[in-house]
Amino acid sequence: MLWTLLLILLLMWALGLGVGVGGNLIHILLVVALVVLVVNLLQGRRALG
Repeated sequence: MLWTLLLILLLMWALGLGVGVGGNLIHILLVVALVVLVVNLLQGRRALG
């Protein structure tokens, strides 16, 4: 679920860079995608340990 959200956010960010629409929203989406990635990685490490 988190990987799907991360992928969607990164695609939206990449499309926003190409089109040039959204301004600060693009950067917010990128930050949210990175937070989702970090949370997912931390949860994975906790499950392994």
